[in-house]
Amino acid sequence: MTKAIRTPALVVRAFNVEVARIQDQTTDPQTAAFRLQFWQDALTIIYKKDQSQQNIPANPIAQELYKVCSCYSLPRRHLERLVTSRSGLIKARHFRSLEDLERYAEDAVSPIYYLLLNVAGIKDIHADHAASHLGKAQGIANILRSIYVSNHHKMMSLPMDILMKYGISQEEVLRGIDSENMRNVTFEIASQANSHLEKARKIKVPKIVNQIFLPATGVDAYLKKLQKANFNIFEKSLQKQNTTLPFSLYYRRLTNKY
Repeated sequence: MTKAIRTPALVVRAFNVEVARIQDQTTDPQTAAFRLQFWQDALTIIYKKDQSQQNIPANPIAQELYKVCSCYSLPRRHLERLVTSRSGLIKARHFRSLEDLERYAEDAVSPIYYLLLNVAGIKDIHADHAASHLGKAQGIANILRSIYVSNHHKMMSLPMDILMKYGISQEEVLRGIDSENMRNVTFEIASQANSHLEKARKIKVPKIVNQIFLPATGVDAYLKKLQKANFNIFEKSLQKQNTTLPFSLYYRRLTNKY
């Protein structure tokens, strides 16, 4: 990523991380809702007409986000989607269908890429289309990757229609019981993520976008690791750090691919 957009990109990602980790920090839905409301209110203040720095909440991320929003005129709707998507998941606590999961992934991840494209001054319909697919792929992969965290919070993160299709109960998932049908569930969900990743990579985008979309390399690496584990989502090696990922990212950056 070029130096010019590195700092604003870090701020956007820091905001997303701060919002995303709320649901992992507490098992109380009301506490999580209050924390998300803080960020919703912060965005209202940030985007208030003729706003000044001194009125922004005394939170380092909120302060930096105000500067970036002011400098790059970031669309409010993308930042709000990052908040409302998490709020919706906390309320529902499950996905009714794979389509629900895809919509969540689009709302919780794709806006990050739309914002970074905005920061880079890129207005390209093909880049937006690729960002949509990449966001879905990354969001679905994140849900699969976070299965242990979801189980700890007793939240059903896998779509109910796919579980029912293969006769898997919520209890089996929460207890981490591996079976052939459980692997079929994982395979079907992972296949959808891989499909979106392939679609994103097939779209021709401006060269600078390849740097912005580099996280696709991590998504690809996780899906390949899951395949190597024969789609046993409870395989503990999936939770270990991928030591080869930094080299893959470096290579992709050198070749200007994602």
